[in-house]
Amino acid sequence: MNNPERRIAVFSGTRADYGLLFYLLKAIENDPALELQLIVSGSHLSPEFGSTIQQIESDGFVAAAKVDMLLSADSAVATAKSMGLGIIGLTDALDRLKPDILVIAGDRYEALAVCQCALLLHIPVFHLHGGELTYGAYDDSIRHAISKLSQYHGTSTETYRQRLIRMGEAPERVFTVGAPSLEALLNLQFLERSALLQELNLPQNADYLLISCHPETQDVGRSIALLENLLTVLSEYDSFYLVFTYPNADESGRRMIQRLLQFGELMGERVRLFKSLGQLRYLSAVKHAALVIGNSSSGVIEVPSFNIPSVNIGQRQAGRISAASVFHCDEATDSIRQTIAQALSFKNQDVENPYWHGAVSGRMIALLKTVELSCTKFFYDKLTEGPEQ
Repeated sequence: MNNPERRIAVFSGTRADYGLLFYLLKAIENDPALELQLIVSGSHLSPEFGSTIQQIESDGFVAAAKVDMLLSADSAVATAKSMGLGIIGLTDALDRLKPDILVIAGDRYEALAVCQCALLLHIPVFHLHGGELTYGAYDDSIRHAISKLSQYHGTSTETYRQRLIRMGEAPERVFTVGAPSLEALLNLQFLERSALLQELNLPQNADYLLISCHPETQDVGRSIALLENLLTVLSEYDSFYLVFTYPNADESGRRMIQRLLQFGELMGERVRLFKSLGQLRYLSAVKHAALVIGNSSSGVIEVPSFNIPSVNIGQRQAGRISAASVFHCDEATDSIRQTIAQALSFKNQDVENPYWHGAVSGRMIALLKTVELSCTKFFYDKLTEGPEQ
């Protein structure tokens, strides 16, 4: 690296935000004016959740810091303690790396931990995917908290940009950049159906449903009921194979994993369960699926760009803008059953994805090179059209 103008730290704590950040990471790494400092933490370092650090390294990235913070337990206390461990380790990492700016995506507790560290170490933060709503998870509160701790914002839609401004963020520091994960549609060579089925260990004539179900952290009891009802309905679809990805490393996530393992044993060859598919296999699996089901943000943000219908269950994504191909239902068995049937009959092949804004990484690189490296921020009072002193 020849005298980079700015050191850009990027934090990734889960497989989901890594897929979202992938093309931005590449763009930073390939720009001679910037130095990438990738900080890896959370479930990436956990064998229980697939040790996805291996995927990061196989993609050619070198982690500038690895911070182990995830406790192997399934409770709210364990999650809170994991945040505490993260703050200790991430503080050391940021103090050593001394980045000029930190990029964070999303709304998870791992991201909140590193954002708090940056605040106290006087490192400005550029936050992606702020202004969104997800009523069924405490991620909703975490996302808004990160926004208030951040100096700069890249939103996925103009609606979310306007929400951040109403929350007191200065308009000149809030930019509509689009959903970064959708840049894969411009760059990724998806697996052909036959190759994908081989990767999933499915017969070449197989039709399958792709399922990702995560805890509703605002009401973990509802999460278990949701999963049980979903499995009851899925057991009725004997013409489809069922391809599951692991739940997140959240409270009750391990209970959900154990239930999926039991379901797999009961259903036998009809079920495939993956700790992590990685970006290429996951998006290829979306492309060739009959239907995507669950409560992941992917079903709302990425899946519509493939003109594949998705069923969003429960409250975890409630509040997000969604395309016409996203079918919403509650966690009741009859509601799930009826909505899956409705989605399977969906034939619209011209879906408009509200999160699509083309290549995001180029816009982000321009912003990362030019935004003021300042931690100072004022509350923007829309009534007076200026900062409140």
